[in-house]
Amino acid sequence: MENLVYVALFAPFVSSLFAALFGMSERKIFVGIVGSILIGVAFVASATLAYNLYTTGTVVHVTMMDWINAGDLNIPFGFVVDQISVTMMTVVTLVSTVVHIYAIGYMDHDKSFNRFFSYLSAFVFSMMILVMSDNFAGLFIGWEGVGVCSWLLVGFWYHKPDQAREDNPSISPSWAANEAFIMNRIADLGMLVGIFILYWNTGSLQYDEVFAQLPYLGETVLVTAAIALFIGAMGKSAQFPLHTWLTDAMEGPTPVSALIHAATMVTAGVFLVIRSNPLYSMEEVAGVSFFIASLGTFVAFYAASMALVERDLKRIIAYSTLSQLGYMFAAAGLGAYWIAMFHLAAHAFFKALLFLGGGNVMHAMHDELDLFKMGALRKKMRGTWIYMTIASIALAGLPPLAGFWSKDAIIETAFNEHTYVLWAMLVITAGMTAFYSFRQIFLSFHGEDRHTPLGFHPHEMYRFVLVAMSPLAVLAIITGWFMGQYKAFIYEIGNSVQYEMSEHTHHLATYLGLIVIFFAVSGIAYAYFRYARTGENAWKRSEKVENGFFYKLLANQYYVPKFYEEFITKPYMMISEKFWTQVDLKIVDATVDNIAKFLYGSGDKTRSMQTGNLSNYLNWMAVGAVLLLVIAAISAMIG
Repeated sequence: MENLVYVALFAPFVSSLFAALFGMSERKIFVGIVGSILIGVAFVASATLAYNLYTTGTVVHVTMMDWINAGDLNIPFGFVVDQISVTMMTVVTLVSTVVHIYAIGYMDHDKSFNRFFSYLSAFVFSMMILVMSDNFAGLFIGWEGVGVCSWLLVGFWYHKPDQAREDNPSISPSWAANEAFIMNRIADLGMLVGIFILYWNTGSLQYDEVFAQLPYLGETVLVTAAIALFIGAMGKSAQFPLHTWLTDAMEGPTPVSALIHAATMVTAGVFLVIRSNPLYSMEEVAGVSFFIASLGTFVAFYAASMALVERDLKRIIAYSTLSQLGYMFAAAGLGAYWIAMFHLAAHAFFKALLFLGGGNVMHAMHDELDLFKMGALRKKMRGTWIYMTIASIALAGLPPLAGFWSKDAIIETAFNEHTYVLWAMLVITAGMTAFYSFRQIFLSFHGEDRHTPLGFHPHEMYRFVLVAMSPLAVLAIITGWFMGQYKAFIYEIGNSVQYEMSEHTHHLATYLGLIVIFFAVSGIAYAYFRYARTGENAWKRSEKVENGFFYKLLANQYYVPKFYEEFITKPYMMISEKFWTQVDLKIVDATVDNIAKFLYGSGDKTRSMQTGNLSNYLNWMAVGAVLLLVIAAISAMIG
């Protein structure tokens, strides 16, 4: 089993290095094929480890070598395969395998094809380090690794200029990559503080050692560490107010969007909270946990509301990711860690399928993402339509697909914990999710043909790409059926992850589920009557609606990006400009320049002493001797 741990971890690394060998060469199809095979090998190894853990219950713990030995600090390069990490390993490698195969078709005309696969595999490798490490230092290395790789991938088309659209401000891939990187670095400072607090008070960064000492730490230490770690999670999982980078990251290639938003980077924050569940389960940290649940619920509603009017296909899916992350944090904050993890896994499958389907549409429409320019694509892209409909049903939370079981369990948890305001918001959000999920389906695949008059001639994606997407479609359907088995599987790791509904909630579970289904079906029905019909009843744009206050408020993301620009970015630039002109140029640079001028001037003047005349030199020697005698006399008097 130890060898399988190394295979699962380093197969993506080998894939990245192999692709990097051809990074400066022209497109070579075998680079994508070999990369996909190696990621597939990592998936097989991860699935085998998961099966072994499921059947034997034996946690695999390996130490590759000593990493840091300095005084009392000892951090091994170690990895653990338990119920939490193996879930993430399997989900990450499975989705990554599909995305790699998909990218062979999607990036087939890109001149930097080989370089793209090197970055993509490096991203998977960083995520595997993050989830497999047995200590906070290793987690942080993987955490920063996915940050760097996301910067490379989001800004992959750095040569593209700003693309100003009527519904969106001017954003370039380079700008979006920098925004994501900088915003995450701000949050990561909080995470580092949390790690330092834990080390300072426990003397270790190993998970098991840190968690074993938590009962002996004071309330202030526990609360501060919990808050600091969650700040890091807020940045990586794009929770308000550090959320704006997530939708802007859509400027990267679609395979990147699928990987970042479905199974890797943005789920890392949820993983951190679940991995640190012994800390967040402490009684002293109950307030922090409730704040996490409240913020998650708010973000779920907040993101869903913005998706209601969004026109960009990929941005709608990005908002849905943001909203579903809110659901996961709501579950984790209420103590239902295993439910949060199950929703993370189920969400990865149908969200990756949705993103890849969106990529098919973008590919067919020559990079056009405006839903208002589509319509009736079902006739020309039947396979993609089926996949995206399946994914949308799962996202909307309708039975028997995966999203229903996991999302319903989260909503039921909110009711079980007597947080009825959170429960009501999550139920309403479920209806909004169903509406915007099918709004994008009906606007793109149903209704009137709006693309042909604009000169678009869409076509279906390559057949091998559609075949590669099929496992995600199957898993989007059946994953929820195994929720009971997963509950039994993850319960073996200890009491801190276990969560049970009360008998009162169990008695009402059917009615609670029916309420959620009612809201979801109502959202879909409204979307159908609004956007799916043809002829006289066909959807038409309304200037009155689009110029309305609430429509503009949602379309402009509640003006939060504008607020950041006006009150943070611009003042910072103004202050930087002032410091540059008044401090850097006039003080710092001037000081350095004046020192150079003084040395240059003094050297130029003393050069006249070198006349070549011996008597002149003797005169100067005499002057120097007199000066030395004067200095010696003054020193003796002072002494």
